[in-house]
Amino acid sequence: LFTRVFETFHTLNKTKGELMHFQDQKTKMMTQAALIAAVYVALVLIFKPISFGAIQFRIAEALCILPFFSFAAVPGLAVGCLLGNFFSGAAMPDVIFGTLATLIAAILSYQLRNKNKFLVCVPPILANAIIVPFVLQYAYGVPDSYPFLFATVGLGEVIAVGVLGNALLLALEGRKEVLFGAGV
Repeated sequence: LFTRVFETFHTLNKTKGELMHFQDQKTKMMTQAALIAAVYVALVLIFKPISFGAIQFRIAEALCILPFFSFAAVPGLAVGCLLGNFFSGAAMPDVIFGTLATLIAAILSYQLRNKNKFLVCVPPILANAIIVPFVLQYAYGVPDSYPFLFATVGLGEVIAVGVLGNALLLALEGRKEVLFGAGV
């Protein structure tokens, strides 16, 4: 019965042509983006005590390698950061500029995906190391110097994205088609 249902569905999809394919791809991308956002938010909330502050280690940032696999990760990471910051009670400049840093990094990571897989982690590290110290100083009044905050945020990003993220990339690489589909 299951095989027959699948065959019928497959035949119907073929007859609907390219429009159905486009709708399927759009739905698939939105679903992937939503799942990535949900996981990001969950990780921020679970590890909230270490995800914010002058010395931070945001485990959710390990997901910033996902643009290597799919463009769906770009909006997924941005929305995840926005919601994670918002539901954590972050200051509005942190919600806005933290999301902007994540969005810029995700776009750049997606553009680097075909150059070298290990370069995908560089944009999130740099974007956060450059932008987040300003947020910490101006939104939260952190008195530490910009170079100190650049170093602490940057080190946290190197560990979260460079180490954990690249380990995640290597773990998922062999499962790309299963997780994200062919041709992404």
